[in-house]
Amino acid sequence: MKVVDHLARADRCLFSFEILPPKKGQGVHELFQTVEELLPFSPAFIDVTAHATSIDYREVGGGMLKRVPLQKRPGTHGLCAAIRYRYGVDTVPHLLCSGFSRDETEDALIELGFLGIDTVMALRGDPVHGEKRFLPREDGHSNAHELVAQISAMNRGEYLHDAESAPTDFCIGVAGYPEKHAESPNLEVDLARLKAKVDAGADFLVTQMFFDNAVYFGFVERCRRAGITVPIIPGLKPVTTKAHLVSLPATFNIDLPTDLAEAVEKAPTPAAVRKIGIDWSVEQSRGLIAGGAPCLHYYTMSRAQSIREIVAAVFG
Repeated sequence: MKVVDHLARADRCLFSFEILPPKKGQGVHELFQTVEELLPFSPAFIDVTAHATSIDYREVGGGMLKRVPLQKRPGTHGLCAAIRYRYGVDTVPHLLCSGFSRDETEDALIELGFLGIDTVMALRGDPVHGEKRFLPREDGHSNAHELVAQISAMNRGEYLHDAESAPTDFCIGVAGYPEKHAESPNLEVDLARLKAKVDAGADFLVTQMFFDNAVYFGFVERCRRAGITVPIIPGLKPVTTKAHLVSLPATFNIDLPTDLAEAVEKAPTPAAVRKIGIDWSVEQSRGLIAGGAPCLHYYTMSRAQSIREIVAAVFG
């Protein structure tokens, strides 16, 4: 079932979460354990992230270097199919501009259709490791707006090279940034870019993590004023270590509320930090439900314990 169908049929706030594929060479057992720990809370869907190919340069003799593409976390599509048919839960693969040509994107979507997967998250992706800014592949997309447009075209039966092909039927999710994307010059430009993705065919959006519910509700209000009417799902992650006070703002271009940051900084033990973060996330989740959020989406980093405690308190 598509994500928008889950949302339309729901009579309560839904629960979903995101996982990462294992690194190359690692087994899938621990990932399945994460899924199984959260299954009792009836997730509406599970996101599976994708990771762009990084580039390494290796000496081949004679002072020459060889450009070697590396994929540290392959298997997004296979994991989506495995989880869907093993556990009977709808899965949503991330589809990236980064590292893919338009033809490769079309092939990936065809394969996902064969697997019975009918919702995708269309994302630009991060710059390839070692590059300072995002650079599209030759004949690839420069931004998520273009990627959404290609998926929408396939939904109309418009393929890259075939004049007559059966339309696909993908539900399209995109990312929203309540505190703006790091590369946007201001909130207004960021909102205009988001509206372009929606106008191109996006059906729902999931936000970047945030820690102040006023940020989410303000973002929803700005979106509605701009004519963005699709469902807006808040993305959540608990602070569980003191290192998060530095790493989360630096990595995701977000602010942490002063009360939360001070409490974490003063916490005497790692266990105390973890409890503060979980308690904050529980109250944040309850406030979002009370404010009418359609679904709460948790970023697990493929670790279930903290998310399980939060979800048990909120949805149990």
